[in-house]
Amino acid sequence: MSEKLSPVETIKTNSNGLRGTLKESIEVDTYTGNLRSDDTILVKFHGMYVQDDRDRREERALKKLDKLYSFMIRLRIPGGVITADQWKTVHEVSEQYGTGTIKITTRQTVQLHGLLKHQIRPTIQTFNLAKLDSIAACGDVNRNVIVTAHPQISSIHQQIHAYADKISKLLLPKTQAYYEIFIDDEKIYERSVEADPLYEDRYLPRKFKIAIAIPPSNDVDVFANDIGLIAIIKDNELKGFNIAVGGSLSATHGNLQTYPRLGTVIGFTDTEEKTLKAVYEVLTIQRDFGNRSDRKLSRLKYTVDKMGVEEFKNELEKRIGFSLEPAQKFEFTERSDRYGWQQNHEGKWFYTLFVEHGVIKPHQKAFLWEVADLNVSNVIFTGNQNLILGEIEESNKHLIEKLIETHQIDIQTSGLRKSSMACVALPTCPLALAEAQRYLPTLVSKIEPLLLKHHLTEEELTIRMTGCPNGCGRPYVSEIGLIGTAPEQYNLMLGGDRFGVRLNKLFKEKLSEEEILNELDVLFELYNTEKNQNETFGDFTHRKFFQ
Repeated sequence: MSEKLSPVETIKTNSNGLRGTLKESIEVDTYTGNLRSDDTILVKFHGMYVQDDRDRREERALKKLDKLYSFMIRLRIPGGVITADQWKTVHEVSEQYGTGTIKITTRQTVQLHGLLKHQIRPTIQTFNLAKLDSIAACGDVNRNVIVTAHPQISSIHQQIHAYADKISKLLLPKTQAYYEIFIDDEKIYERSVEADPLYEDRYLPRKFKIAIAIPPSNDVDVFANDIGLIAIIKDNELKGFNIAVGGSLSATHGNLQTYPRLGTVIGFTDTEEKTLKAVYEVLTIQRDFGNRSDRKLSRLKYTVDKMGVEEFKNELEKRIGFSLEPAQKFEFTERSDRYGWQQNHEGKWFYTLFVEHGVIKPHQKAFLWEVADLNVSNVIFTGNQNLILGEIEESNKHLIEKLIETHQIDIQTSGLRKSSMACVALPTCPLALAEAQRYLPTLVSKIEPLLLKHHLTEEELTIRMTGCPNGCGRPYVSEIGLIGTAPEQYNLMLGGDRFGVRLNKLFKEKLSEEEILNELDVLFELYNTEKNQNETFGDFTHRKFFQ
């Protein structure tokens, strides 16, 4: 007997290539800021979420008003690189529509919040003119492909970085619904022309994420992705990629069937053709074997664990038509961004700007507009939610330096703050149980004196916070993880390593701010007095409490 499909599966297969009634929801249903029920699912495939301001729910309910609905739109930017002109478009759209805030995500792209329904089409049309789109930035498809951001990591960085765009194009849905609904306002192709051998009309059981890491940097948290590709470089030559499968950090409080999992390395591919073939067929396995009845158990990690790693690998090799080679040795020794000025092997300069939790502040936004107006650099988003001004010629470096000074950009901050990360959470995320992005900066300010007290200010501890257990801010691969369980209440996770290759574990449940600070005060004292030489905080807590 076949599994009973979840309602989302029926919506997808009946959607006429992700069209549904989106056109009518947007153009006809002007009495509400929301979409029709099925269309709230389908609009995700076009890079948008319907949200509402949870801070204003009670106020509006008392006035018998509809929720204050709006849209978040997320761009598809493989590898996180855009031109100066494209940045100006993002800036201008953020000023004209939405809240004015530009948010850099943990997947090397940007999203804008607060767009009203009637602003969706002009927003997408403006992006389209700048050769930007939001296709497949959300939904049950492969999402934005990310790759190690810093060109200084390797002299062949550009060669490896190009794989992000190749994979993104390979795995794009074939439907032209995005262009019909939001840009051209007319039918482009007959559906028969849109045949999609990868996604068919079912798409994937759930979202799918791919990351490419270039050792020694793991700035992309490669093992937290459904597919992780680890570049193997010898004698300054790309030899191929180790392939890891089954990473994902999402979980559900109280549901022991759900859990965070790091990807398992299953082998090595030594050519571009083999790598792309393997990536493609991992998706077909997930399409055919993934759980379509319970969306909480539908990510690739559950498929891998249900089949078993060896059976999964055998199925993959059967589909790709060749055997994976044994995995090659690699080592990660860094994960944070390289702040300030860096120079690559070609003599070009790169400046990394710290953007706390990816929220670009007004003075940073003004600075970036003036930089873009010079048109002497590109813009690179990092997996740590920061921004790099790149490809700057030596002769133009002084122009950027002058703007940095004018806008007071290069202000020193603690290692803890630079290594912090938070998801959006309240007020817009419907899953959030507690604050994250709005609260973590305040909490960090209260933790910093504790580091000073225990002579640990030079430590770049990784601290990450999410408003729920879904893991969007990757808290399970941090040295200090804080996961919301209720308003002003968090689980404290410890024991993760500094470079993203070991999960942390639950240390204490449902702590208030005061309890979190008290626990960290004790932990920092223990660490300062009992740590081994060169032992990181994550390694120390793992050794002391979980071994």
